[in-house]
Amino acid sequence: MVRTIAIAILATGITSLPATAAEEYWVARDAVSKQCEIVPKKPDGTLVVDLGKKKYASEGEARKAMEALPDCKKK
Repeated sequence: MVRTIAIAILATGITSLPATAAEEYWVARDAVSKQCEIVPKKPDGTLVVDLGKKKYASEGEARKAMEALPDCKKK
């Protein structure tokens, strides 16, 4: 009985794992408008260029990195 319950809990945990995957953010610049932005998926390199070459775990971290990049400074 205990073994059956343990297996059921384990199976439920494994199937719900992709739903709790961590979000990732990148700092990118639009190739046309030259505006920096934070995007939730890796930039493709043609229309949106990856500036930081790094993914961030939170939008706050990505915003701090974007403000520090010289290409994203307000002119």
